[in-house]
Amino acid sequence: MMFPVVVEACDGQFAASLVGVPNARVVSPTRSQAIDALKAVIEQRIATGELLSLEIETTGISGLAGKYEADPTLRAICDEAYKLRDAERSV
Repeated sequence: MMFPVVVEACDGQFAASLVGVPNARVVSPTRSQAIDALKAVIEQRIATGELLSLEIETTGISGLAGKYEADPTLRAICDEAYKLRDAERSV
């Protein structure tokens, strides 16, 4: 598994953090030690917990994104609108 990690200099040491998980952060004297320590933290969390993905239903206007992607009627309407727009621009 791959996880996004940020490593940065921090007061003469190095901090490594798991992106999106504020309490998964370690500070060590060297960059490689910080990465190794964070890897151990992540491995421990995975060993004692459950890693999964959740599907969240969208609400409001964001729920429409892609909803009519395969609708042939909508495609025809869009194509006609683009033709009219392009004809108006060329005049």
